[in-house]
Amino acid sequence: MTKILLTRHGHVQGIEPERFRGREPLELTERGRAQAAAVAHRIADGWRVRKIYTSPMQRCVDTGAAIAKACGVAAEICDDLNDIDYGAWQFKTLGYAKKDDPNLFAAWFATPQLVRFPDGESLQDVAARTANALRFMLARHARDTVVLVGHDSVNRALLLQWLGLPPSAYRRLEQAPCCLNEIDTDGGNVCIVRLNETHHLDRLAAHAAARRKKST
Repeated sequence: MTKILLTRHGHVQGIEPERFRGREPLELTERGRAQAAAVAHRIADGWRVRKIYTSPMQRCVDTGAAIAKACGVAAEICDDLNDIDYGAWQFKTLGYAKKDDPNLFAAWFATPQLVRFPDGESLQDVAARTANALRFMLARHARDTVVLVGHDSVNRALLLQWLGLPPSAYRRLEQAPCCLNEIDTDGGNVCIVRLNETHHLDRLAAHAAARRKKST
């Protein structure tokens, strides 16, 4: 059996307020680095990890490096875990995208499985890439515990495949920064043990709330 621990990178600019981040070269914020440290300690305390694979985006590389340091194992970049390519909408605000193409913008939230971004990718492209990443990883780690560090869109695409759901179910899933998903897979059998768990981030959220209250 292979155990997969799937996480998302830590907080970056463009999450709040939201932009189409995709392939934008964003670094972890101070909040994001704290989240990466928290999920790293959670993983190191709970599992014996054999290998870590990350998206090539720096925010994922840095999150994976924190996990690798805590677990004492190596991290490796996997290009197929890269974020969705938003093309012409890269790092544009939601307001810009809505004004640029109102119909496409509405479709992205209503029927994401039918959308291809201008000069960019579709969810089907992301699903194909992530399936390739899974084949590669499972071929090398038949009985290991591995960590995958991806993005919101990439993680949703992976989870849809494990759950046997179509791309149209894309928005039924939530993936918070540095959340934790645990998946056991043995041949064709898949068990989702945990999904979008963020208990390890509760202390950070409490501290942030206290700071906001103190500043008001």
